[in-house]
Amino acid sequence: MTRILPGVIAMAIIVVASNVLVQFLILDGLLTWGAFTYPLAFLVTDIMNRVYGPAAARKVVFAGLVVGIICSLIGSQIMLQGDGFTYPAVALRIAIGSATAFAVAQLLDIVVFDRLRDGSWWRAPLASTLIGSTVDTVIFFSIAFAALFNGLSASAAEEVVWAQEAVPFLNAGPLVPLWVSLAVADWGVKLSIALMALIPFRIIVGQILQRRAETA
Repeated sequence: MTRILPGVIAMAIIVVASNVLVQFLILDGLLTWGAFTYPLAFLVTDIMNRVYGPAAARKVVFAGLVVGIICSLIGSQIMLQGDGFTYPAVALRIAIGSATAFAVAQLLDIVVFDRLRDGSWWRAPLASTLIGSTVDTVIFFSIAFAALFNGLSASAAEEVVWAQEAVPFLNAGPLVPLWVSLAVADWGVKLSIALMALIPFRIIVGQILQRRAETA
């Protein structure tokens, strides 16, 4: 457990930071600052997978999932008021969507990475992150905001009908449900960070492996 402790700590920090930063909107509400920190979870998972293997990576993901659930539980106890309703800061369906998306996407990332680990150094982290990020986006935004899952809301006060209103796609295109624009914008950030994360992935993995070789 000691060897993966840095990964566990890094994952916990990313999850907590993302849960806090998701409250701050940018680009006319299309994105939050949390969109830029959350994708780093895939970087942590891939580093752990490359250095210590899929079993260790799964332990790090589990730790992140637990931290995420704790954050959701805390948020569910913070009550807000608006439009004559009192509702929790973290709605039940958003908590379910977040936990489900994180678990499925991260575990899928581990499987894809492990299948490709013997190829070029960049192939496994890039492919696994791109696939994991896409699945994460689809699962989270569908469960959290799509009309199909309205029944998951604990009460009328938690219904996210605002996300289902028809608005111009990415504030400029044809009319689509708002959550679709939010999902596409978020997905674009994930893909961009997946590409940029190859640099720290290469550097961090190289340093860890070098230290392991020196102490062997």
